[in-house]
Amino acid sequence: MTADQIATIRSTWNLMGATTDAVAPLFYDRLFTLAPALRPLFPAGDLSGQAEKLGQTLAVVVKSLDDLPRLVPALEALGARHAGYGVEAWHYDVVGQALLETFAKVLGAHFTPAAREAWTAAYTTLAGVMVSAGNAASVA
Repeated sequence: MTADQIATIRSTWNLMGATTDAVAPLFYDRLFTLAPALRPLFPAGDLSGQAEKLGQTLAVVVKSLDDLPRLVPALEALGARHAGYGVEAWHYDVVGQALLETFAKVLGAHFTPAAREAWTAAYTTLAGVMVSAGNAASVA
């Protein structure tokens, strides 16, 4: 990721500021609209705990983008755990789509092509690590 992409991600994340609590519900609504078959992979009922985890994870990622190697062990562990829950590689594509569409909705005109490109680069990088770890965990 470039320094400009990292700056763009951080600035759009800061723009979401007061609305970050709204991001997770919108994200899960979009995810389950795109792929209703994924709903059973999540806790039944209230997703507030899951939403909190999503927000915390995104905050850590945004903060750590300029030191991605430090994130790799945590991402690998997360990917292995997700594989244990039944998450498959193709699920990451749907999650990425739902996340980008959610950011576009929340940010409106501030979700510029450069912002989309930056978030896509970040998500693709992070998801790639998680998928590789999940595949390795499935084989082990």
